[in-house]
Amino acid sequence: MKKTILTGLRPTGNLHLGHLFGAGQNYVKLQDEYEFFLEIADVQALTDNFDNPEKVRRNVKEITMDLLAIGVDPNKVHLFIQSRIPEIAELTVFYSNLVTVSRLFRNPTVKSEVAQKKELFGKDGESITYGFLGYPVSQAADITIFGGEVVPVGDDQLPLLEQCREIVRKFNNIYGDILKEPEQYLSNAPRLKGLDGNEKMGKSLGNAIFLVDDYETISKKVMGAVTDPNKIKKDDPANPDICMVYYYHKLVTPEDELKAVCSECKNGSRGCVACKKQLIENINKLLDPIKERRKQYEDNPELVDKILEEGTIFARNRAKENMKKIKEAMMIDYE
Repeated sequence: MKKTILTGLRPTGNLHLGHLFGAGQNYVKLQDEYEFFLEIADVQALTDNFDNPEKVRRNVKEITMDLLAIGVDPNKVHLFIQSRIPEIAELTVFYSNLVTVSRLFRNPTVKSEVAQKKELFGKDGESITYGFLGYPVSQAADITIFGGEVVPVGDDQLPLLEQCREIVRKFNNIYGDILKEPEQYLSNAPRLKGLDGNEKMGKSLGNAIFLVDDYETISKKVMGAVTDPNKIKKDDPANPDICMVYYYHKLVTPEDELKAVCSECKNGSRGCVACKKQLIENINKLLDPIKERRKQYEDNPELVDKILEEGTIFARNRAKENMKKIKEAMMIDYE
């Protein structure tokens, strides 16, 4: 029997290169090794987009097409919409009795994200909503309602998984050994930096290349990427290790070309414009097949609907089975 793996993505925008290298390529690998539940986390997206539901609704299908285009196989992965599994919301309510408010405020991931969203939640988080503060509880429900045994996470998300494990241990201590305590699956892919040198490539930071970007858009973004500030003239030697263009070359450029990029940059025989143009071509070589596959789904939206419908039905049935056991353990099985 394959172990069950659960992960999710918030539908707040299209996938970018950071998603592809940080998670997407892993999804394609893991779908052959696990029973894979992949959640389109629209409810979680609403925790900080509650005033823009149209954005979330629109991006449910957008992100689904992105996932299918990078190679997520609907015959191997149960793609489902979070809001269509009411058992998740129900279990979130049950779990909320097991977690203190002070513990949620101490969660390092929550603290970090509140700090990043000062415009929404205020300088000191004084306007933080109940829904956002409690999203680690909802995530615990996401994982456990499907019997999730493995969760792919980055280092920054480990506190969320640990909070889930705490909830599982407390629940099992009170109601019996019902829930599985999930393990982490740490990706060895580093978090991708933005074109501006920011440590994080983000949808809202204006420093990302999206999988759906056309040639002109990619060209404009790459031409504005940060390079070695000490390289003033075309033939000045430069340090590729502090250049975001070389950083991306290492991701998409073949090894033989990469060696030439590095040496020519260091000895001053390569100008930044030529280097950027070569990167633009290599990024497009990577993304063109993805965009071609995506167009098949764009031209057949009913197929995307069918994939989400079938995945959601499967996930709902699994959630119902596990909720029955949970309610029996909690002695609230009145049917």
